[in-house]
Amino acid sequence: MRELLAELNAALARRRPCVYCAVVETRGSTPQKAGAAMLVYPDGSQAGTLGGGCVEAEVKRRALRGLSDACTPEVLTFCLDDDYGWDDGLICGGRMTVLAQPLAGGPALDLAADYYRHLHALADRGAGSTEAVVVGDTLGLPVGDRYLFDAAGSPVAHLAARPAWEVVAAHLQPLPDRPKPATRHGVAFLPAPPRVTVLLVGGGHVGQAVAKLAAEVGFDIWVLDDRDRYVSPERFPAAARRLCGDIGTTLRDLAAALTPHTFAVILTRGHNHDEEALYHLARTACGYVGMIGSKRKIRMIFEDLVAKGVPADALERVHAPLGYNIGSQTVPEIAVSVVAELIACRNLGGTDAARWSWTPARPGGGGR
Repeated sequence: MRELLAELNAALARRRPCVYCAVVETRGSTPQKAGAAMLVYPDGSQAGTLGGGCVEAEVKRRALRGLSDACTPEVLTFCLDDDYGWDDGLICGGRMTVLAQPLAGGPALDLAADYYRHLHALADRGAGSTEAVVVGDTLGLPVGDRYLFDAAGSPVAHLAARPAWEVVAAHLQPLPDRPKPATRHGVAFLPAPPRVTVLLVGGGHVGQAVAKLAAEVGFDIWVLDDRDRYVSPERFPAAARRLCGDIGTTLRDLAAALTPHTFAVILTRGHNHDEEALYHLARTACGYVGMIGSKRKIRMIFEDLVAKGVPADALERVHAPLGYNIGSQTVPEIAVSVVAELIACRNLGGTDAARWSWTPARPGGGGR
């Protein structure tokens, strides 16, 4: 999405006409969900996708017609159980609503340029935002008007001749509540939660594979290792931060910067390094802490950390062994299992942390 918004802003800066086509509502099974978008240019070229097939082709056709006609926003609704589903095998009962918004010149283009510049800036920073797009006349607002709110719900920018912030804001859901895209009173609310950073502690083969896959599905990447060659740009080209230094010292200094939007993944080369990393991470504000290893190794580390004063309840939230059990045998398979769990925590708000029952050791006995 960041790439598409960058292209849109470049087109607006050059005053190149285009149509911004965005999915604003879906129901049932659809090839794309609310928030997906594409640009259509007068020559028929495009950037981005709405999922391909008949729906995308029809949206493009209507968008090109909109550029040559009145250049007014148009709401397009497609049911994927008739003409728009048969040829592409999409007979699944889903429904997609798309807003096609021509951007073709005049004073409104400057307002659009300002709006999409703010939207791109928020997306680029991963700061979180909510777009409110008018798609119906329930509130008496013009179809196609857009309102942009930051993560705190404060107004940022609008694309409306007569903005009605209070009317729209009255139906806004707080972003920390993890709202899903929804249409209320003729306004489609499209939340974009703050982007999650994956902190990889360990730059070995598994860390490298996890970083590559996690970056492809929209996570920011930080990597930490105490060996310079294991945090090189060649190994981690997508990393926003590459940290080289003593693991314990670096994590201690980094602790204040870790938030619920940080997912820490412990993948070091040895038991001692894993334990040291977990000692510093277990009590942080990280939204996810996971550690690789066997049940025996994890039990030993947990019991050592309890003996060192780490509260048992802090360890209970640790995902260990991390990742979903898919019978992984290879490094790429392990990466898939780990990233799948990270996606679930990001999108669904959490997963079961414990894969097995663990309690602190009792006098005369051990943990289980």
